Amino acid sequence: MDLAYVCEWEKRPKSDHCPSIPLVCAWSCRNLIAFTTDLRNEEERDLTHMVHIIDTEHPWDVHSVNSGHVEAITCLEWDQSGSRLLSADADGHIKCWSMTEHLANSWENTVGSMVEGDPVVALSWLHNGVKLALHVEKSGASNFGEKFSRVKFSPSLTLFGGKPMEGWIAVTISGLVTVSLLKPNGQVLTSTESLCRLRCRVALADVAFTGGGNIVVATSDGSSASPVQFYKVCVSVVNEKCKIDTEILPSLFMRCTTDPARKDKYPAITHLKFLARDMSEQVLLCASNQNNSIVECWSLRKEGLPVNNIFQQISPVVGDKQPMILKWRILSATNDLDRVSAVALPKLPISLTNTDLKVANDTKFFPGLGLALAFHDGSVHIVHRLSLQMMAVFHGSSSQRPVDEQTIKRQRTTGPLVHFKAMQLSWTSLALAGIDSHGKLSMLRISPSMGHVLDMNTSLRHLLFLLEYCMVTGYDWWDILLHVQPNMVQNLVEKLHEEYTRQSAALQQVLATRIVAMKASLCKLSSSTIARVCDYHAKLFLIAISCTLKSLLRPHFLNTPDKSPGDRLTEICSKITDIDIDKVMINLKTEEFVLEMNTLQSLQQLIQWVGDFVLYLLASLPNQGSPVRPGHSFLRDGASLGMFRELMVVIRIWGLLKPSCLPVYTATSDTQDSMSLLFRLLTKLWLCCREENHITEPDDTLIDECCLLPSQLLIPNIDWLPINDGIISKLQNKQLVRLQFGKAPGLIGHTVSSQFDAFVRAPGQPKIDHLRRLHLGAYPTEECKSCTRCGCVTMLKSPNKVTAVKQWEQRWVKNCLCGGLWRRMPLSYS
Repeated sequence: MDLAYVCEWEKRPKSDHCPSIPLVCAWSCRNLIAFTTDLRNEEERDLTHMVHIIDTEHPWDVHSVNSGHVEAITCLEWDQSGSRLLSADADGHIKCWSMTEHLANSWENTVGSMVEGDPVVALSWLHNGVKLALHVEKSGASNFGEKFSRVKFSPSLTLFGGKPMEGWIAVTISGLVTVSLLKPNGQVLTSTESLCRLRCRVALADVAFTGGGNIVVATSDGSSASPVQFYKVCVSVVNEKCKIDTEILPSLFMRCTTDPARKDKYPAITHLKFLARDMSEQVLLCASNQNNSIVECWSLRKEGLPVNNIFQQISPVVGDKQPMILKWRILSATNDLDRVSAVALPKLPISLTNTDLKVANDTKFFPGLGLALAFHDGSVHIVHRLSLQMMAVFHGSSSQRPVDEQTIKRQRTTGPLVHFKAMQLSWTSLALAGIDSHGKLSMLRISPSMGHVLDMNTSLRHLLFLLEYCMVTGYDWWDILLHVQPNMVQNLVEKLHEEYTRQSAALQQVLATRIVAMKASLCKLSSSTIARVCDYHAKLFLIAISCTLKSLLRPHFLNTPDKSPGDRLTEICSKITDIDIDKVMINLKTEEFVLEMNTLQSLQQLIQWVGDFVLYLLASLPNQGSPVRPGHSFLRDGASLGMFRELMVVIRIWGLLKPSCLPVYTATSDTQDSMSLLFRLLTKLWLCCREENHITEPDDTLIDECCLLPSQLLIPNIDWLPINDGIISKLQNKQLVRLQFGKAPGLIGHTVSSQFDAFVRAPGQPKIDHLRRLHLGAYPTEECKSCTRCGCVTMLKSPNKVTAVKQWEQRWVKNCLCGGLWRRMPLSYS
């Protein structure tokens, strides 16, 4: 483990950010981190309870929200989509925060619930029934279905037709459980019930879910002498009202309290956590005194109930009819540790088939198997989540390793040490975020090898396996990129493509854009592959344009065959290899291509991009020996060239209906048919590489004709995406990067960008809307948003009213074409 970056607040004399008590943080599957601090006013009397949301790629660009909570915030919880956040306070108020206009730096409180004056100690979204298990032992399998399997898991509550109902569950300090359901009409249905008849104080609690749709709540009054209680909670809707039923489950006493040598050594239970939200059978407990802690892992098992011989003679046990009982059994326990300050649990749903703690040698260091313990001396330990054996250690800058008693005494007299008060593991367990006692955010990189020496192939296999998991689930993979070194990029991209091509055609179609975006983010990390980033983003744009334009085609008669006009277009263009565009066009039913004139005119910017890009590619063919030139990979990509060829045919037909929608070329001759010329050259190039396994070199005639293109047509400048100003490329040398909230770092040491300066617009040059292909001017007056991952910029509000263009824009409302989130940009962006 090592520190990747540290981000802290600017020191202010009158008002300052200070850690709230208790401090909480949460990490979403989109790699957004939410955490709390308190903001003192100038008089230092009142505290404003703030919620801060950052994207891990731009940690300095913090979005701070005045939560409106009167008391300290006790819980933060992201939903499974990573687009909504719950916050609960010590006054019983729960608020649900949602993105405004799908912007990661714009949030609003939409709905909420409350249990007046009753502090919330545990909070969770209801389970939606989706669970995808990872089989680490099958990471070498070729089929994604073997590596990741859908687990049969029932939602906490279902609507008519089996659709999961959204909502949340909370446990309060007085022993109440409250459930709030989000109805489709936006209303909130809330109900509150006591966990048991005899209510008692609940100092700690946690929530987990069972495969049968039930909810399990674990509670403790904070004393290790008291039992840890467990309750089954069932939620239902009866007559438009939420109904809660509770049932007491077997309880347990911590082992340290039953050991005579330790009976009174650890008086308080300080941490109570289920190992996972969907693993109600395993729980982690931590008991502490002022200086030390002990951690225990417990498992709930079904055991046969022993029957007296007398009763066995009267009624012998047959088969599986032996009476069974649920009983908590301790799995493992640690020795005396330093005092634990925070616990972070893994979110990876790894399928652990070995319940006896014996894990295969090649998977025992897999990151998702470990949980993190932070200590008051500033250190962090990663331990196996079942055996609690040490896997990795991080010693903070303020933590020293005492060697004798005198050192220990000196440490304690020098004042309080800086330690993590709240921690969260990323969704792949390859990164750890900690908020320390000064409100500073630290990002730790957790090695896939867990500090052990593993060969390069095993480390690459772990990274590849987690990249595939993110590709299948749609989760953001930023934390995996933390571990990718420049010399790994080429290997990872090739292996990823290899695994992708082994999947079924249907699955490949579903994952087509996601793998391209993943390759683009990997190629950013190496100077030798940086130019390919442009190609991958251009390919994403091409796929989107092709899907949109084909979707506008309608069959002339309703009783047509199964194939859509778009499918027939692809089939005909692949069969007919004629270099004359008009001869290819004759084979199509032109009546299927008839659109309204306004629609055709509104698509002109997208059509212009297709025409410009084809011209740019053909003109760059003579220089194909230079792989650092953007567009290089397209010259060998038969599938992409085929898509360009199809679009050229469609554009040609539309040009007969509305000539003004055609791409505009600056030609040296008025009689030059530019479309026919480009289609002829494009077809010749496509024929060289349409079969992936039999790619041939273009002949000299084609290269000579492409050499003449600059003298026949003006070659356009392609507006490539700008360099992303994120942090990931600054972490390549594994040196600690120090950042400050609210201040963007400079590009000092950013070596990768220098390779790419030729494709970046200088300040003062016109900006472009990358999705609408509209020029915004040197100093845009329209509000814009940019992608948190690829840096794509587009206007926040649509200037168009045509349905076809709105259909295009709807594709990008929630996410960028690379899958990244949007963030609002200031008007004076450069």
